Amino acid sequence: MLVQDRSPPSSKLASSPPPVLPSTVAHSRRFVPAKSLDFSTWASENLYKIVFVCFLALTVVAIFFIRSSGDAITLLRFEKCSGSASSASSRIPYPEVSWSSVPPIKPLDLSAAPFASFRSDRWIVVSVSAYPTDSLRSLARTKGWQLLAVGNSATPPDWSLKGAIFLSLNQQAGLGFRTVDFLPYHSHVRKSIGYLFAIQHGAKVIFDADDRAEVLGADLGRHFDVDLSGEAAGAKHPVLFQYSHADPNRTVVNPYIHFGQRSVWPRGLPLENVGEVGHEEFYTEVFGGRQFIQQGLSNGLPDVDSVFYYTRKSSALETFDISFDEEAPKVALPQGLMVPINSFNTIFHTQAFWGLMLPVSVSSMASDVLRGYWAQRILWEIGGFVTVYPPTIHRADTAEGYPFAEEKDLHVNVGRLIKFLVSWRSNRRTLFERILHLSYAMAEEGFWTKQDVQFTAAWLQDLLAIGYQQPRLMSLELGRPRANIGEGDTKEFIPKKLPSVHLGVEEVGAVNYEIGNLIRWRKYFGNVVLIMFCSAPVDRIALEWRLLYGRIFKTVVILSEQSDPGLAVEYGQIHEAYKYLPKVFDKFQEAEGFLCLQDDMILNYWNLLQADKTKLWITNKVSESWISVSTDGNDTDWHVSQANLVKKIVDNFPVHFQTSYKKSATVGRVIICSGEIFYIPRRLVTDFSDLVGIVGDLNIHHRIAVPVFFLAMDSQENFDSKALATTVYKTQPTATDPFTSYYTAQAPAVYPLKVHSEYDFIKLIRVMAAGDPLLLELV
Repeated sequence: MLVQDRSPPSSKLASSPPPVLPSTVAHSRRFVPAKSLDFSTWASENLYKIVFVCFLALTVVAIFFIRSSGDAITLLRFEKCSGSASSASSRIPYPEVSWSSVPPIKPLDLSAAPFASFRSDRWIVVSVSAYPTDSLRSLARTKGWQLLAVGNSATPPDWSLKGAIFLSLNQQAGLGFRTVDFLPYHSHVRKSIGYLFAIQHGAKVIFDADDRAEVLGADLGRHFDVDLSGEAAGAKHPVLFQYSHADPNRTVVNPYIHFGQRSVWPRGLPLENVGEVGHEEFYTEVFGGRQFIQQGLSNGLPDVDSVFYYTRKSSALETFDISFDEEAPKVALPQGLMVPINSFNTIFHTQAFWGLMLPVSVSSMASDVLRGYWAQRILWEIGGFVTVYPPTIHRADTAEGYPFAEEKDLHVNVGRLIKFLVSWRSNRRTLFERILHLSYAMAEEGFWTKQDVQFTAAWLQDLLAIGYQQPRLMSLELGRPRANIGEGDTKEFIPKKLPSVHLGVEEVGAVNYEIGNLIRWRKYFGNVVLIMFCSAPVDRIALEWRLLYGRIFKTVVILSEQSDPGLAVEYGQIHEAYKYLPKVFDKFQEAEGFLCLQDDMILNYWNLLQADKTKLWITNKVSESWISVSTDGNDTDWHVSQANLVKKIVDNFPVHFQTSYKKSATVGRVIICSGEIFYIPRRLVTDFSDLVGIVGDLNIHHRIAVPVFFLAMDSQENFDSKALATTVYKTQPTATDPFTSYYTAQAPAVYPLKVHSEYDFIKLIRVMAAGDPLLLELV
């Protein structure tokens, strides 16, 4: 029960004497001498009254709270979390919108602008911050399309371009749109005003572009499906390839692989999915006509993130000129599977115009990506889908790379966002109500703020005010049994492996061999969790570690003395790192093993395929790492105190642990193992957790505790001592001794090698590529 049952009345109350009437009390005290007005005396004599009044007041407050909440769960939360930030008053307010009575917005008066009465079916919308580029002049000449340029505070006041409509800040403010109040002045997200203007002036199709794009062949209709003739005409359109829904656990895909570039990934793809470079086993098919959002690819400089952009360039003089397969078939996405969508090469049809809204509370480099995933999820509610097209534009690589800080939140949250969107459901009656419901749910989950909830409400009202008609809802396929994919339903397409040059290294026939290796490594370590203990600043390299090792392992858990929830870095003190492992073990109960690694030890995973994952691995055969120290008075007090703590816990070991440990240990000596790397198989996880529990609050150092645990769990002859026996362990490298002088790709691990920055990470990747050439695709 949520609220406990009340107790029956006490028998003492039933037998108490009748109360004395107030008039009697007053009469009996009429002639009593006046008392002193001293407060303490008054309070003691009236204590029962004070208590009664306070109790009555608290009761009234409690009843009012319960009645206003209308929910017993609220009462339970109040009892448990009184005064906490989780009270109802701190929640994001849900916008109240009267959908049926939104007043219309009239177009500009002819006297206000010469283009007030202009109408067109097809619009190109761009944001401009500088004078027109050659690419923009080409866009203005695109036959059959009207170019609309949206200015911001950085746009020159005398901006003009023949054939284009330009909306200055003053003109945007005069359009009467509610959304204007939410838009930052110096940002491309002001394009939202342009979208509304185009819709108000007859748009049926909008090409979301930027001023660097050159349409291949100057003909958008040659590349995209511009003429979708209504919802009922789907059967008239050709059948499209579609990614398979056979794997229910797959939620996002890298479309660049399909078009011949498996080593490049789009901005917005979760970094943990970068290593998924294999092509589709098979495709299915879907009737066209409902591809209401169409994402094109860009030759030259594709839409890539800062991790790709920064790490692929060897110098500022190098420019990207990447090509995609123009003959590869366009490919659609089924419900449940998503793809990154950008704001510079995308077609939106009228049924998806609601999905053009660019959120305002996130960074500029995350805005269109979040919009794309948000819009894809809502698109399923009307039976629409996204389709990715062969290259439609060319973008020259003339700009400097954008800062990683602008994308950090995107990299951290995008994987969680995709999972959230796929699982989200709504039973609201209309499409716009569901859109607002999703925006609110995303704010509650922290993907954007209440500002975007309010912005969504304003955006939807503006759409209604300019006459936009909501598409009708259709049944959702998610959560329903999927049709079995028969042998006749599958279609095969083997993507080309187009050459791409990165840092002077050209992909050749070795690609198949390299991919085969990656698949073998992933198969071997795919159910092993890597636990990293980081001493370097995690805000600089946490994502890099996940990028490097996440391609291989089931997942990468990062512990640091400086936790960072935004980067999914958990707290853990390095000198007692072993105490935090049971929590990770419990979280990944299906994993077959756990490999623990400190950030100054580099793992060459390709040299561990012969190791036995059912046995313990540790550096007990590396003399510099596994050291036996005497405690007979010739060493430091620290060694002696640690040895005393070891004796104390060993005496409390159960018989099987104590017997195993004493079999290998030597009296009067304590073993110190550096502990930078060790592996625990699933069968010994419970034993390790039990030993941590025995240590309890004792301050046994990690370097002392780990070898004690290993010797207690199993005898050394049962370790897989060969796994890490050839580890390079340089105890005292000099400041002038670069790690390249002792790093070797032939060892299973190398120590020490510290990574403090993205630059260090690039240097590391380049030397590790001697063992894994595909790593060159990361730098």
